[in-house]
Amino acid sequence: MSSLPLLAHTREQDLLALRHGQPVSAGQFLADARRLAAALPAGRHVLNACTDRYRFAVGMAAALLADKLSLLPPTLTPEMVRQIQAFAPDVFCLADQAQSLALPQLAWADAMTGASPHAQAQGGAWEVPQIPASRVAAIMFTSGSTGVPVAHRKSWGSLVRGARAEAGRLGLHGGPPHSIVATVPPQHMYGFESTVLLPLLGGGVLGAGHPFYPADICAALAEAARPRMLVTTPVHLKALLASGLDIPPIDLLLSATAALPPQLALAAETRLQAPLLEIYGSTETGQIATRRLSQGQAWTLLPDVALSTSQGQTWAAGGHVEQATPLADELEVLPEGRFLLHGRTADLVNIAGKRSSLGYLNHQLAAIPGVLDGAFFMPDEQDGDSVVRLMAFVVAPGLAAPALLAALRERIDAIFIPRPLVLLEALPRNSTGKLPREALLALAREHLQKKARP
Repeated sequence: MSSLPLLAHTREQDLLALRHGQPVSAGQFLADARRLAAALPAGRHVLNACTDRYRFAVGMAAALLADKLSLLPPTLTPEMVRQIQAFAPDVFCLADQAQSLALPQLAWADAMTGASPHAQAQGGAWEVPQIPASRVAAIMFTSGSTGVPVAHRKSWGSLVRGARAEAGRLGLHGGPPHSIVATVPPQHMYGFESTVLLPLLGGGVLGAGHPFYPADICAALAEAARPRMLVTTPVHLKALLASGLDIPPIDLLLSATAALPPQLALAAETRLQAPLLEIYGSTETGQIATRRLSQGQAWTLLPDVALSTSQGQTWAAGGHVEQATPLADELEVLPEGRFLLHGRTADLVNIAGKRSSLGYLNHQLAAIPGVLDGAFFMPDEQDGDSVVRLMAFVVAPGLAAPALLAALRERIDAIFIPRPLVLLEALPRNSTGKLPREALLALAREHLQKKARP
């Protein structure tokens, strides 16, 4: 059985992370991971809810060393947690902040009591653990159309190959390690790959923080040594450029979760004087392609990944994508490993970089006691910069909109809460029981017209 290293760092003293301005070596990282691995409870499934990126990475490594699986759901709503517990009854939560989750919890502070935050690894020769390539290292979840989360198992081999391919595409091999500052959380696939696995396996420097506001992003950049890479999203990038702040020099920009508007890409490269690359991928496949929009609209696949078309759908396979996987987007396949992205399929919802499906949202709405019928509706985008809000039309006699919204907050991520939620006596279903988009569009227009009346 082949094995792959937990880290790409070759020396114990190699810089691996920057946390609160303090350097953390590869040796200290392994010491922390081994200490945490020894403290993990008996359950085999770990829900890693650490918000500090360094602690998240240590938790992921500790789970590997203890032969446990890291579970990474898209959200931590009470309903999602209930579904995760149904999937893995022995799951426990590793957290570095207080969590109101109905799960057994292991607090980071309790597990690491007595550990010096920057002590050197104790004794023994420097040796990077080897992990079997076929071992399932993490399970990512997407919201299934039936309301049950769909599990996507990621082997250590696929994760390592993906990180190495990304590092090669970004030109990170052979040069000084990039300090990685990220505005995205580590629990989602983009953040997991580009802000945790990339520094661990591509030899970069992991930034422990999660800056969100422009001032915090600038402070994190100023603290990091050059060369610097900012891993972000179109929403965060737009806010940063509009802030008027003095942005510290950046050597490489990485964006994902939604396609960049061309004007934003051009403005970012012009203002920051750094190349801006986009990542294309999904939870199911991981990252599979990149592009630099200032040089063209086409995406270029990562090494050994190939696309095929079957029954009107595009599939990805090869490289770190271990089995043929359908893509939820409309793609035009071009020669030489390139493609154009023409849009998303009708059921997929992407708001500010978070994804769900109308089927899943409709299921959660229908599961609320007192709801007789209901449907979410995604209006057409007006321009490339606006954040589109979902609407929902609901038949629920005796229930008021505030009560319905409160119930939805228990079941779905806050960004998918409909604005507005419209109460109706009945939905305009056709003879087959379906709700054509045209009918929902007519309801949306009628609501907007009523709202506009004096």
